[in-house]
Amino acid sequence: MEKLWRWRPTDIGAVEDLSRSASISPIVAQMLVARGVFDSESARAFLQPKMTDLRDPELLPGLTQAADLLFDAIRQGKSICIYGDYDADGMTATSILVNCLKALHANVSYYVPNRLEDAYGISKDALRKLASHGKQTIVSVDCGIGSIEEAKLAKELGLDLIITDHHTVGSELPDAAAIVHPALPGFQYPFSGLCGAGVAFKMAWAICQRYSNSDKVTPELREFLLAAMGLAAIGTVADVVPLLDENRALVKHGLVSLCKRPSIGIQALLKEISLHEKNEITSENVGFAIAPRLNAAGRLGQAQLAVELMTTNDPQRAEALAVYINKLNEDRKTLEQSVYLAASKQIKEQCELESEPALVLAGTGWHAGVIGIVAGRIAEKYQRPTVIIALDAIGQKPGVGSARSAGYIDLHQALEECRGYLVSCGGHAAAAGLRVEESNLAAFRQAFQDAVSEQLGNLKMIQEVHVDAQATLNQLDLATVLQIEQMAPFGAQNPRPLIAATRVKLPDAPKTMGQGDKHFSARFVQHGSSMRAVAFGQADWVSAMSVHWNDENSESSETIDIVFRPVINDFNGMRKVEMHLVDWRPSPAPKPKLDPLLS
Repeated sequence: MEKLWRWRPTDIGAVEDLSRSASISPIVAQMLVARGVFDSESARAFLQPKMTDLRDPELLPGLTQAADLLFDAIRQGKSICIYGDYDADGMTATSILVNCLKALHANVSYYVPNRLEDAYGISKDALRKLASHGKQTIVSVDCGIGSIEEAKLAKELGLDLIITDHHTVGSELPDAAAIVHPALPGFQYPFSGLCGAGVAFKMAWAICQRYSNSDKVTPELREFLLAAMGLAAIGTVADVVPLLDENRALVKHGLVSLCKRPSIGIQALLKEISLHEKNEITSENVGFAIAPRLNAAGRLGQAQLAVELMTTNDPQRAEALAVYINKLNEDRKTLEQSVYLAASKQIKEQCELESEPALVLAGTGWHAGVIGIVAGRIAEKYQRPTVIIALDAIGQKPGVGSARSAGYIDLHQALEECRGYLVSCGGHAAAAGLRVEESNLAAFRQAFQDAVSEQLGNLKMIQEVHVDAQATLNQLDLATVLQIEQMAPFGAQNPRPLIAATRVKLPDAPKTMGQGDKHFSARFVQHGSSMRAVAFGQADWVSAMSVHWNDENSESSETIDIVFRPVINDFNGMRKVEMHLVDWRPSPAPKPKLDPLLS
């Protein structure tokens, strides 16, 4: 689909001032100004986040009361259960607190729901089961803020329920023993972007301070917290929360910890996916290699194995779990592609794309663990909010659905307007889950499309490419791109910068590359400078772009405009700048010059 290029506004004066005061490239200064960074000190904080940029855990709303209650439970030898969630954020959050309480010799266990059998969040059945097994204190991580009825049941069962969460706060708060949440009503915490693992890390930090009877924790607990930052970094990147403010410090130093002090289980996983010998692990490594494997365990109903991987002290068990979880990820890919093809077929046969503002697709036999990924792929491809629903084969249970917004609407709001047709729903503005009876499917589809239409108004849905800066190829030398790399960690609200170069030539025919010839490779030339480009999964660009190929001796003036991410290719000790191509189009015809005698 054709994409709309949007150029981020540029304040030339601010760019020049920042470039001079911070001693950075004008290109990098332009990118920072676009992110709201205007002075040298703010640039330092952005480019070189320090651990001291993490706020005192006691400032987090509700944490002091929750940490006091949990520490008392530890000292009294109460049976404590960490109640997690089945995605990478929930699993890393669970592991952080389990490892913390183990280090303090607490009586701790964990419970993670089964994605294929249990509803999202705290379950009444699970609470009853935990109470019957003698659990006394339940600490939720990455869930619970909407568990109104479950909190009442916990109190009736005599359980002390401590909720730590970061999801959208509803109109009513659960009646829990304590609630920790960055956006808790009545508080003014300056950053609401922490994920579940980030909140759990702050909780663990506060518990370690209480155990040490000092703001400065013991050397052993300091090592634990540094290792825990690695897990928090995985959860933060995986949950696609903003990589701004203290999340930058958490991820920046957490990624270092993943290299220098990984847990036994994480080390085994890194070895299994050939990341164990890397000098550094990036947010992209987490987002595209580590987190998907942890999520695969959750998607296929075995989240407890991922938590066991991150909490075990047995090297042999860790190795076996890493191998198995990697295999689960391969299974997940197969299932995902099967559902994607079936959903794509349904779109072609049953949907009117020009008149439907949203897609609601449902099928029997679709694996509920992969529908969220498929919803995301289809929402991106067709630029429409998408709901994928896995229907029960025998029609006795509600269908399980997953929704993605494509960046246009607030899914949480849209689903709330459709709640009358749903068994349950919950989630974020960008991603949500739901359950719906098959008999209500048609009514829900219409209600959801109406809700989306109302939010969209006159907005046209077309994919946008936000260009950070325009540059010539000769400006992108190694030193400049190394400065761009300092803007890492990249992720939500701090994507890897996009640069546009106009009127470049294609001196050689583009080629396919990689296994199965799925990827694109080419070389571009501009003003005497040459740079290699690759585009993953874009083999079809080879034929589309070939018509613009001009060999070295051609006198053709035909050129193209490109948008790309500059990267550093480090191969056999040789470092050079390359580009990951994002989009391209033929250059517009130059405006004719007016004859001054006729003007």
